[in-house]
Amino acid sequence: MDFHTWLIYLVAALGLSLSPGPNGLLALTHGALHGQRLTRFTIAGGALGFVVLIALSMFGIGALLQASLGWLAVLKWVGGAYLVWLGIQVWRSPPLGDTLAASAGGPVRAGVLFRQGFLSAVTNPKGILFFAAFLPQFIDPARALWPQFVVMAGTFALVEVATECFIAGAAHRIRPWLQRVGKTFNRACGGVFMAIGLALPLRG
Repeated sequence: MDFHTWLIYLVAALGLSLSPGPNGLLALTHGALHGQRLTRFTIAGGALGFVVLIALSMFGIGALLQASLGWLAVLKWVGGAYLVWLGIQVWRSPPLGDTLAASAGGPVRAGVLFRQGFLSAVTNPKGILFFAAFLPQFIDPARALWPQFVVMAGTFALVEVATECFIAGAAHRIRPWLQRVGKTFNRACGGVFMAIGLALPLRG
C-alpha cells in the first residue's frame, strides 16, 4: 500500500471509528460506569474482534482474487453501494447520547469486559459486511496480501483503540455534548460514508 492510499485509508478508518456503533457505545457506557482503566479491557477485546473480522474479510476477498481479478471491480462497486446505504442508515440513526445506558452495574472483572468488547465486534452482523465492502477499495491485487493485512488491520486497530480510549475517558463530559449535537454528528459521519461509497470505486 503506497503512502497516499494509506492516508486515505487512515481518514476512512478514523471516520468509521468515530461513527455510532456497538463498540463505541460500549466504550462510552463502560467508561461512564466502570472508569477508563477497566474500560481498556473492553477496548482491547473490541480491537481484537475487529482484527478477526478484517482477516476473514481480506482473505476471503483474496481467495476471490485468485479466481479472477474481475471480482475486485465487482466488489468495489457492490461495496461502494453498501457504503452509501450504510451512510444513509447512520445519517438517520438516533443520537448516540440518547441510547447510553443510564443504570450502573455492580463490580466486574477485566476478563468479562474483554469478552464483551470482543463479542460486540465479532457478532455484529454489519461488521464483516462493512469490511467486505470497505477493504477492496484499498487492496492492491499486484502485491502480497499478508503485508497489506498487517498494515490495514494494525492501522484500524490503533485508530479504534485511540478513539475508544478518548470516548471512555471523556464519557461523562461528552455525553451531554452528544445529546445536544448527536443528530448533526450522525449526519456528518453518514456523509463521510456516502462520500467514500461514491468516490472510491471510481479510483484506478
